[in-house]
Amino acid sequence: MTDGGRERFQRVLAWLGNERALCLNAPMQRAYLAVEIGGTKLQLATGRADGTILHRWRASVDPAQGADGIRQRIAQWLPEALASASIAAIGVGFGGPVDWRTGRIARSHQIPGWSGFPIGEWLRDLTRLPVAVDNDANVAALGEATLGIGRGAATLFYTTLGSGVGGGFIIDGRIYHGATPGESEIGHVRLEKGGTIVEQRCSGWAVDRRIREANDLHPAGPLARLSEGVATGQARFLASALDEEDPLASAILSEAADNLAFALSHVVHLLHPERLVLGGGLALLGEPLRLAVAEALKPYLMEVFQPGPPIFLSALKEDVVPVGALRLAEAATPAT
Repeated sequence: MTDGGRERFQRVLAWLGNERALCLNAPMQRAYLAVEIGGTKLQLATGRADGTILHRWRASVDPAQGADGIRQRIAQWLPEALASASIAAIGVGFGGPVDWRTGRIARSHQIPGWSGFPIGEWLRDLTRLPVAVDNDANVAALGEATLGIGRGAATLFYTTLGSGVGGGFIIDGRIYHGATPGESEIGHVRLEKGGTIVEQRCSGWAVDRRIREANDLHPAGPLARLSEGVATGQARFLASALDEEDPLASAILSEAADNLAFALSHVVHLLHPERLVLGGGLALLGEPLRLAVAEALKPYLMEVFQPGPPIFLSALKEDVVPVGALRLAEAATPAT
């Protein structure tokens, strides 16, 4: 942001500060700002700690513009977002390892320009509000555990299947944090000693690639017909191809589910959570994916752990990170 742009932005925020002070005199529930920064999606949402979304701003991420392009878009949206509600704090779910204590990004595996960036400090400077930052899978796990399918469970492990594969572990309603940066990185668990990791087999991009390869070999099949002319995002056609009983779609689903189940078997043996939850774009495939992973998991578990923790689909779906970020922001708000 240029010096002139920053000055204009600060003038807008000064006006918003006066408006916010007036709003605080009115009896209303606190609102928070959620920021989701992923490999393919940027989202801001204002809402309440009960998960209610009030307003939303969403855009696709252009990797060619790097982190600077994402920051410019956030700065563009912030004045409108802050004017839309009386915001008490900001919660950020970032797609990559972070130092949650300092709000500094360790790395993005999809978008260049994030390494070492102090996003917490940057947002505090722009908004003069408390900011909490965490990995997006951790934030999603928090949302799912407190307001989604995990309510009532003491322990929950959440796996997000999106542009990457991430994990979050919740104990008694709190995010488990190991040594910084990062924890629960299930996407980087190796499937074999040669170096193949879960993300290379189970992410949305990995399944897209597998479908493209299969379509080249079977150009007359239902999956090839459904995804014809589509450059990316072929995984979204798996459900329709499965409805047509396409054996190729079934094979691709089984392959991804088996690899994911093998990775989750390590989670079960090390942590033995009460519930496993699947989220992210690939999980929108729904029950076929959940059932395939549940069936594939059993043979990988020691006998005493059979049949293993129940596996659920995310109840919050595409709102899981924003809802979790609202909860994160609530925890960062000073007591009054």
